[in-house]
Amino acid sequence: MQNSVRDKWMTVLFYVAVAVFSVACLYPFLLVLASSITDESTLLRDGYRLLPEMLSLAAYKAIFTTATIPRAYAVTVFVTVAGTLLSLIVTSMAAYALSGRRLYFAPHLSMFFYFTMLFSGGIVSSYILTTKYLHLQNTLWVYILPALLSPWNLFLMRNFFNDIPKELFESAKLEGAGESRILASIVLPLSLPALATIGLFYALGYWSAWTPAMLYVDNPNLYSLQYIIMQIIRNVDMAQNIAVSGTRSVSAVAPAYTVRLATAIVTVGPIIFLYPFLQRYFVGGLKVGAIKG
Repeated sequence: MQNSVRDKWMTVLFYVAVAVFSVACLYPFLLVLASSITDESTLLRDGYRLLPEMLSLAAYKAIFTTATIPRAYAVTVFVTVAGTLLSLIVTSMAAYALSGRRLYFAPHLSMFFYFTMLFSGGIVSSYILTTKYLHLQNTLWVYILPALLSPWNLFLMRNFFNDIPKELFESAKLEGAGESRILASIVLPLSLPALATIGLFYALGYWSAWTPAMLYVDNPNLYSLQYIIMQIIRNVDMAQNIAVSGTRSVSAVAPAYTVRLATAIVTVGPIIFLYPFLQRYFVGGLKVGAIKG
């Protein structure tokens, strides 16, 4: 009886601790959201508050009534969706080839992937390869191809494939299925947790990338959303020069600080809405390679 009461109190304590931690994590996001819809003068006078005294959507109007942010938003969405799909295809194919001892030299090939996790050629060699030999500058492929395959995600996927019972592969081969048919019809449908987890990793990487735009892109039409936001955060003057659509007055400029907060909300919004749909797969994917048998 005492153990039962103690267990109940421990459960309540755990729930309270998790609730407090959740509020602590959610508070900064809510503060930024509330401040982004606060009038600029009120924000400068009263500071950051969860309940602003005067509401204003001028920052969001300034963002979405100019061509720069929506265009960069479209570029980032395309790069994220296309890059994630291509990365999952390449990663799953490479992981399947290296799993289950299908290749005689699979351990040696895995060493080449593992080596890239320990050593890198540096930014100079990467820049020369990307611009001089691959000619990817000022193209959308410069965001995708250099980050197409992550060795860490490759090994996670390979470990998940190794946990699939071998009897499924043997029975499929007895039915005359080839390797591509086994991968598409058996392995991938059974690997949804791993695909969702690794896909989320890839999506976060593509969505947050701004370095390729800084190094390889000179065309403003191909700037990513993160690069535009990085410029706004580094230089408040850039945000002050974004005029509200439909006005010709020099004084009618976008509020600087609320624009920075609004761009932060616009940036993290899609990822926040994406996670709940992948949560049930994400939890299962965290156990990739952790359970045997």
